[in-house]
Amino acid sequence: MKYTIHNDFSEIDPQEWNNLLTNSVSDNPFLRYEYQRTWWEHRGGGEWKDAQLILISAREDETLIGIAPLFLSVSDGQPALLLNGSIEISDYLDLIVRADDHARFVCGLFDFLASTLTDKWCAVDWYNIPDSSTTLTALKDEASKRGWTHLEEMYRPTPRIALNGDFEEYLGRVEKKQRHEIRRKMRRAEESGRGVRWFISDMADVESEIDSFLGLMEQDQGKAGFLHEPMRNQMRAVIRTAQENGWLWLAFLEADGQRIAAYLNFDYNNKLWGYNAGVNREFMELSPGWVLLGHVLQWACENKRHEFDFMRGDEEYKYRFGAVNQYVMRVKLTRN
Repeated sequence: MKYTIHNDFSEIDPQEWNNLLTNSVSDNPFLRYEYQRTWWEHRGGGEWKDAQLILISAREDETLIGIAPLFLSVSDGQPALLLNGSIEISDYLDLIVRADDHARFVCGLFDFLASTLTDKWCAVDWYNIPDSSTTLTALKDEASKRGWTHLEEMYRPTPRIALNGDFEEYLGRVEKKQRHEIRRKMRRAEESGRGVRWFISDMADVESEIDSFLGLMEQDQGKAGFLHEPMRNQMRAVIRTAQENGWLWLAFLEADGQRIAAYLNFDYNNKLWGYNAGVNREFMELSPGWVLLGHVLQWACENKRHEFDFMRGDEEYKYRFGAVNQYVMRVKLTRN
């Protein structure tokens, strides 16, 4: 297997990348070529001030076998190789390689890193690896073989709701009190006489729709602090990228002719990935967040999406809607 370091995304064909991702051990929107390139252009909204792209491909007979999208920076006070997209705004990350090629790709990757970038890094520090990924086992095995220190820890819960196409069946699996609460709030909003309606944006005016979404998102004090200028630019770029490549799903709730809630999702791999949301605090008596989420889940059921993924975070409302935890992990290997 021939490994090559690339210092620019233009050196790998986007279609070849995405075709490999389709059959990879992890296939999610954060590993798409378009997202990865966009994230790198903004360095996670300024999360990484000093970083060097270390994009590695592996080929056999000109066939692309694997991609390790990495960058070199300082983590925990030492030079480390991190997964491109780390840490804060990319909920799932991983290597891009088929299951059948995974073990040998990882073994060859670490041989290549140790021999090619010998003095530049002390550790690999990889966040947001799904708890179901075979990368976790491969990293543990490689650390054992090489006598490296291995740390694996749960980084964040990623609550999810399994769906089977029937909204009433889904509600039937929610705890009784919460089921009644969801129905009551949706019905109360509908009967409020305030013209409550929800809709999926057609994104006819992309920039205006992004403004509407960010305006609702920043009404939350914590999110307002998060949306400093570099992060706003990053978020705008991610939303544009998702729209341009066909996996943006942005919904709004209206009342009294105003937009009072928004839910930004990725519609990818026959599931909805709940990326972020916002509500107008002046309309809290209508429970806009709950009402819109209820409609989003009903749409997902009716349109045969098999899962709603809340992604990272253990906010209480996710469990009140019946979500069940899975996790993303952090793995750190330190060379002795």
